[in-house]
Amino acid sequence: MGWPRVTADSMIATILRQAPADRRASIAAWRQLTDILAQRGNQLDTTDIRRAFHALAVLRRDVPEKVRRDCAVAVARHGRFAPLVAFYANDVPAVSATMLRRARLAEADWLAMLPTTAATARSILAGRSDLPVSVRRALDSLGAGSVALPQPALAAADAAASDVVDEAPASQISELVRRIDKYQSSRSKPAPARPRTSFLFETGPDGVIRWVDGITRGAAIGLSIAESALGGEPGTDGAAVGAFRQRAEIVNARMILEGSAADAGEWRFSALPWFDPATGQFCGYRGTARRPQHNELPYGRPESSDSGDSIRQLIHELRSPLNAISGFAQIISGQMFGPVSGAYRKMADSIIADAGAVQDIIDDLEVAARSTGVVETKASDEVADLATVMAQIEGDLAPLLADQRIDLSISRVGGPFLAHADDANSRRMVGRLLTALVDICEAGTTLVGQLVAEAGPDDMLQLRIVRPAAIRFASAADLLDPGFSPEGEAPGAAILSLGFSLRLVDSLARGAGGRLDIGHNALTLYLPSANPRADTELGAQHGE
Repeated sequence: MGWPRVTADSMIATILRQAPADRRASIAAWRQLTDILAQRGNQLDTTDIRRAFHALAVLRRDVPEKVRRDCAVAVARHGRFAPLVAFYANDVPAVSATMLRRARLAEADWLAMLPTTAATARSILAGRSDLPVSVRRALDSLGAGSVALPQPALAAADAAASDVVDEAPASQISELVRRIDKYQSSRSKPAPARPRTSFLFETGPDGVIRWVDGITRGAAIGLSIAESALGGEPGTDGAAVGAFRQRAEIVNARMILEGSAADAGEWRFSALPWFDPATGQFCGYRGTARRPQHNELPYGRPESSDSGDSIRQLIHELRSPLNAISGFAQIISGQMFGPVSGAYRKMADSIIADAGAVQDIIDDLEVAARSTGVVETKASDEVADLATVMAQIEGDLAPLLADQRIDLSISRVGGPFLAHADDANSRRMVGRLLTALVDICEAGTTLVGQLVAEAGPDDMLQLRIVRPAAIRFASAADLLDPGFSPEGEAPGAAILSLGFSLRLVDSLARGAGGRLDIGHNALTLYLPSANPRADTELGAQHGE
């Protein structure tokens, strides 16, 4: 429900009169001002808008980046106030990207906002395929395709970045409001996107496409011609891969793209290798792509099913820029283009590590998509040793536990701990469950659990984890809700929600013939036991 007209101005005045006494009060004021501007910003006068944004600029350094990202997620799709989008767009990159990848503004608002954004923000917008044609033209004219590497001094700490963005003068907000009013009076509908018929591209020495002209960048950037795609997934055929390995000319190879209707589908491409004229070093391929002719398509090809298309497109849109970012970071870290300062190499190594973590999350999304709708549940033919899996995961979590000052205490009751489950999925289930719960634990606490092998009516192995204090009284419905967030700010809050993680664990467990139970005191992962009946010991009393 929106703010009543008669109270929006008074709410802002009330918030501004009360100087925040501590960090919690600063967070509350930040959220309240963000909500008011998102819902009522278009109905406030310029003075109130300027005062509200000035207050946000002052509060920013006292509000954790995680809170600012959460607020961006909350208002991006529902708020229509362009100045608020512009304000968040000029935050640190993580917050800016969160807002700009989700924001939904009118064409005139985008056009008015673009001149106030930095090159990094415009590069994020350039990766979106749903913006009006006029906005894309404006991005091109402003140089959105360029990539600007941040200065090491700014990348070294969030505080330094905050000092820069806090300097945005209130006059910019007033100017932005004026621009929006001007564009609102002369807005026009965007022209429909016409199907693409050809494009140019260039790859690096690893075969990954890093430059395109003629189609949306996100449809092809990050795609590799050095690896063949399977099962209709985006990528190229074996002919291109074979030619790439021989550094030979590629002629009329097949390529599948995903994305908008203008870009998606089948293409034919030809390309030539190119080499550094000074050193003779292989630099990659340059080529052209076109739509296939009718005689190049198999006769009677069935219509492709729409089932799963949106998920595959999402995965592709996530992987493509991630691969490109990671690839460029590896180039910098490896000094492939020449000597690089230690600060930049350190920054590149950090990006590579972060990209690996995001890649794990994308894998989780893909597994969740495949697991959705599982009807048949049966025990796997494979056997996993959960004791070994637990030991590996405890080792993997050691840096996170140390950083957040949390102890993990999982006792073993009974044994052995052999389960009918795929080893990789066992690691994913247990790892995702523990990581999600560690992320909501308070610093200085202990996450307690038991790994139990006991004889029971359903002959199940159990991993019981006592509820952390943050979710002690939350209902099962809340915990499985992707939008649920426990009170307080976890120091290392998960990128994916607790609800998503628990749903993923339950889905994988049911696929193996088990389940995830959410009890009053503990969360219990059940997996079918593969222990020989005679070896199973009664180690603990059944139940929580």
